[in-house]
Amino acid sequence: MKGIVLAGGTGSRLFPLTKITNKHLLPIYDRPMIYYPIQTLVDADIQDIMIVTGGRNSGDFLRLLANGKEFGLKHINYTYQEGEGGIADALALAEHFADGQQICVVLGDNIIQGSIRAAADQFRSQAAGAHILLKEVQDAERFGVAEVEGGRILGIEEKPRNPKSNYAVTGIYMYDATVFEKIKTLVPSGRGELEITDVNNAYIAEGNMTFSFLDGWWTDAGTFDSLLRATNLVAQSVLRKESGQDAVERAVQV
Repeated sequence: MKGIVLAGGTGSRLFPLTKITNKHLLPIYDRPMIYYPIQTLVDADIQDIMIVTGGRNSGDFLRLLANGKEFGLKHINYTYQEGEGGIADALALAEHFADGQQICVVLGDNIIQGSIRAAADQFRSQAAGAHILLKEVQDAERFGVAEVEGGRILGIEEKPRNPKSNYAVTGIYMYDATVFEKIKTLVPSGRGELEITDVNNAYIAEGNMTFSFLDGWWTDAGTFDSLLRATNLVAQSVLRKESGQDAVERAVQV
């Protein structure tokens, strides 16, 4: 399975922070935002990774990440999205990179506490179709919302005023090679973008969508509030881990 991190867009909701840099290069506690989705893929034993970026600061990704040595990688692939055509439009740029293999797509501003390794392993054994990760949230109207019944997803509604459930679709998607054909059939939404929700609903219509629930906390970091929340959650996790390590070291010394 190959990994794709989508890190384009203008980050307009974070202006003026994004006036001079790409949103995904902003700090989340002690690391740049882009580090977290890359680590999510690496932790799922995905070593072949492409970064899809865009805008005036795309070269900064190469300067920051180089070939991914810091993540134990031998190479990172890069491609460039012109303009803002939406998530599905950005994903379409990775068709040649995917080369007919399964892919795991992570939005560059999605940060998780746990691991997607179990979900990735489950999808590796799936003959065809797609797999998404859901998370129960209190503000489902901010996200794509999955209607779940009888252990399957009936449909996904994007940012509904009256959500049919509290199950948000996280920005982590796993697809087979047919995803690129599905993207080619899409028409732009009212926002003028190719929507990833339409891709997911195409798999649902085929009966080829599976799902699992994401363990631990999950947040995006695309607004000032969620950027602060992400920083606080990561800080708490890091400090808790360091505190636990200190306790272990003290116990060993005693």
